[in-house]
Amino acid sequence: MDGVELAPLRPLNDFLLEGARFQVPNLNDLERYSNRIINNLLYYQTNYFLSTIVLFLCVGFYYPVQMVTGIVIITLAFLAFVYFTNNTSEWRRLKAKHPIISVLTILFVTYVLTRAIGAIFVFLFGLLLPIALTIIHASLRMRNINNKIARFKEYVGLKRTPMGVILEALGQEQEAGS
Repeated sequence: MDGVELAPLRPLNDFLLEGARFQVPNLNDLERYSNRIINNLLYYQTNYFLSTIVLFLCVGFYYPVQMVTGIVIITLAFLAFVYFTNNTSEWRRLKAKHPIISVLTILFVTYVLTRAIGAIFVFLFGLLLPIALTIIHASLRMRNINNKIARFKEYVGLKRTPMGVILEALGQEQEAGS
């Protein structure tokens, strides 16, 4: 993350209000549509990050217990997956030596997950709603000259941003002229 700098927060007028131009993209030209999304993700990245945090916190504010429960369950499930996939021989031995405990553990975990499914959905809603709104905005927002200049700087390496790093990790590098 050396040399990565956060892009400036774009004015609300440019992001959503009068200065913003929106148009339904031509879905027949997927390359151009993809370029629009990537360029908007890069240009408005700070606005998107801030919007994501605000929406996530709003969902957490309205459903605090479910949000915390969902975060804990998802984290525990992830950690359990990592642990069990890294230590499979120990898990197999435990199942062989103590089959009743293994079955009871599975039943208990299933019960807890079933009871907490609402909390998991609240957490996922809090996480996926901002992502969906970001993709919708990036799809509909038409590019402007400032957007193209910022994208060119990112492409030629004059500036590295968090969204650029994320898109690069996802294999979404684009040419500067796009």
